[in-house]
Amino acid sequence: MRHKVTLLPGEGIGPEVSSAVRHILEAAGVQIDWEVIDARAVAGAADASQVVNEKAIESVRRNGVGLKGPMATAVAGGARSVNVALRKTLDFYANLRPVKNLPGLKSRYDNVDVVIVRENTEDLYSGLEHEVVPGVVESLKIITEKASTRIARFAFAHAKKEGRKKIHAIHKANIMKLSDGLFLKSIRTVADEFPEIEYKEMIVDNACMQIVMNPQQFDVLLLPNLYGDVMSDLAAGLVGGLGVVPSGNIGDNGALFEAVHGTAPDIEGKGLANPTALLMSSILMLDYLGERSAARRIETALEQVYIEAKHTTHDVGGKAGTDEFTDALIAALPLRVS
Repeated sequence: MRHKVTLLPGEGIGPEVSSAVRHILEAAGVQIDWEVIDARAVAGAADASQVVNEKAIESVRRNGVGLKGPMATAVAGGARSVNVALRKTLDFYANLRPVKNLPGLKSRYDNVDVVIVRENTEDLYSGLEHEVVPGVVESLKIITEKASTRIARFAFAHAKKEGRKKIHAIHKANIMKLSDGLFLKSIRTVADEFPEIEYKEMIVDNACMQIVMNPQQFDVLLLPNLYGDVMSDLAAGLVGGLGVVPSGNIGDNGALFEAVHGTAPDIEGKGLANPTALLMSSILMLDYLGERSAARRIETALEQVYIEAKHTTHDVGGKAGTDEFTDALIAALPLRVS
């Protein structure tokens, strides 16, 4: 089957890892017509507040699926995050972050296999801030029953489909009794519809401690936006970092899969970038598109390259560059998987 997919190459090393992933997917026999567009609005756009290229939004909406490289976000000033703006504008309300050990890659923990489901559209992470008076800034935390219910339904449906047995809702309802309280209330209603899945709740600070002490106790974590951002990166650190975990943003009418690591300007253009995170995100994309056989073949080849450890990149202890890693992975592609 042939697919039309929007490719937002990203910034820094984004174009390099995007190119590598395209080569691997083509070698795996996946038939994709790529519509390549810059995600960031061009300087001098008619609406100066617009940070996302409108053509990129239109393309993802039209094609129903996109793949995105890393984008830079200014700290304490500058333009709004392109990443956040894309998710909100497209209403891709579910952030899916599987965190699992990559065979052959040494990390601090073994047997980690947790899925983080993060609400993507509201909470403090929305960036609704204003200065009340000089020296006083107010930031608004918005939690709605609608958004909380639909992310809960996504999490439980995903857990059921993937054979997951347990969901922890992560919150701070002991302090934020109304906002996080509404988040929990909405989830409990959905949990009653899935009696086959064990449902638990945990305060976010305790959850951060528990996942560091014993990550194997968790199966699926369900979180509001800000806690989800923090805990998904924390969980990635258990298995090797953001360079070896995938991410997908999914809505009712489409999805955008992306690498969530930085743009690494220090190695831009040097041929040293590691495509693993974007490749793993493309594997999620292939599953979403129904290309499960190709997804498993690429997954198998990726694991083989890491197990052999002869052609891995510098960031994971190897000596290979982007092209050598890509060529090795293509050579490792099996004809079929059982």
